[in-house]
Amino acid sequence: MDTPGIFTSLFRKVSDSPTNPHPAQPAKTFDVADLYRGPVADTTADAGAALPLDEKLRQAYFWVVNNAIISPFYDIEYNDGPPQTFTFGDSKSRLTLPSGQSYSSFVLMPLLNLAVQRRCLLVGGPGRGKTASAILMAVLAGYSLRDVKRAIQHGQPQMTISDLLGNPLPSDLVTAKKMEDVTISWRKWLGMRVKIIDEYNRIPTRTQSALLTVMSDNYAEILDHIYECPDAAWYLTANDDGGGGTYQVIEALRDRIDVVVKALHFNPRFLGELLSRIEEGIKPEEIVPAQVTFNEAEIDRMKKEVLGVRLPDELRRRIEFFTSQFEFFEQAANQFEYKTKDTIKLSSVDFNAVAALDTGKDKVKDLGQQTRNGFSVRALMTSLVFIKAIAYFRGSPEVELEDVRQVLPFVLHDKLAPNHNAPFFEQQGNAVYRVDRIGWIRQLFDLACAEYDRLSLDRDDPVTALEKDMVKGLEGVSESEARGRLVKIERLLNEWSKGRKVYGPMFDDILKLKYMHQRVGNYLRWLKWKG
Repeated sequence: MDTPGIFTSLFRKVSDSPTNPHPAQPAKTFDVADLYRGPVADTTADAGAALPLDEKLRQAYFWVVNNAIISPFYDIEYNDGPPQTFTFGDSKSRLTLPSGQSYSSFVLMPLLNLAVQRRCLLVGGPGRGKTASAILMAVLAGYSLRDVKRAIQHGQPQMTISDLLGNPLPSDLVTAKKMEDVTISWRKWLGMRVKIIDEYNRIPTRTQSALLTVMSDNYAEILDHIYECPDAAWYLTANDDGGGGTYQVIEALRDRIDVVVKALHFNPRFLGELLSRIEEGIKPEEIVPAQVTFNEAEIDRMKKEVLGVRLPDELRRRIEFFTSQFEFFEQAANQFEYKTKDTIKLSSVDFNAVAALDTGKDKVKDLGQQTRNGFSVRALMTSLVFIKAIAYFRGSPEVELEDVRQVLPFVLHDKLAPNHNAPFFEQQGNAVYRVDRIGWIRQLFDLACAEYDRLSLDRDDPVTALEKDMVKGLEGVSESEARGRLVKIERLLNEWSKGRKVYGPMFDDILKLKYMHQRVGNYLRWLKWKG
């Protein structure tokens, strides 16, 4: 056996230094209240663990980014203080040198996807390392390289449902008297906790539908036989992010993808590293250190720890305000509740024709003008999960504003459809956002936050004040107090109705007020019936 070279030895090394030094979190102590939240945690297992899972996750990231995948693009930027910036070229392109620890999205987002067991799409031209990245994630999940490569589903135009899922045994098809007697030889990849679909946009439409069932509902079906699949981290690859390919990707399948990550170009200034790999015969996926691999129990525990990260109320309120910008469309319906972009989509009427009727607003200020749709519940839930995941990765017990700002563009990449006819894109310097989807979504969030601050909603939000009373419940509330709440809601609605333009956040606030008015009104009717 050849003695490994110096370069190979460096590949196998995992640093003992903390990856992101920060004060240790206090140990979790048992509280009687925990009995009412769920099963008691196994604190002895935590105490005996050699390394906290968030630190192990960071070690995995730094091993991959420093040794396995050449991705010198620190596009997820954090700052501990004012960063240095430089401008280049006629277009005044800005380069930022982050003052805090920053990360490569091409490595970090797939790794977070592994931690929370969701569905990640890797897009980019051929040879950019998409499949290699997915394979590394599966090896980090404890699978052998041999098993991973055999389990990859390679999209191609002739792929059938049987190719994807499995086949009934031929002998059973001849002798069976009923479907229950047929034995299905299921494909082994269905039972894995990491699933890789290479070039998913080359799969025929009918087979895509079968793949959709596995992705969304965690089961496969052939001849009325069901195979229950475990929760898994999915990695799909495509050479473009427009859904094109040999076959157009069905909308429902695209909607199930949780996060989109772009594989950026190879910087030839790192050619020396490629040369060393060639000369020493190094394949990073073959020499992943055991210290940075996870077993199934660790992945499951890590997911629970991610979901336990706290999202402060003030940040949740900013996310609500941002989300509220996009669904409202005043000309879409007569009844208030149906004034949404979804109403237009379901009607099959041309979006631009209806948009032309919307006059009188500042169409540059109105962020909702920039999109053709709003958020689905699935997109919101996914956003919250990945926001918590990046805070967990950074070793923080709660989410920070920058966590939200950095993650949203990758989750919403395929969820927000831009309206390229919006006046915003005609403004000087904004044409680039027609192409740069990541930058556009981050700019949307920044603009929403600026408006949130201008309105001083952290200090003056009448709907939040009314909502606090509702959270307490109605049990024991007197008739006079209930009537007082109704009066407050009606006064606020009356004030808002006096000549103000309606934008998305106000639309959702008005509907929230109507909801609260109904709840209190129903309670009053119950009090009268009670006597």
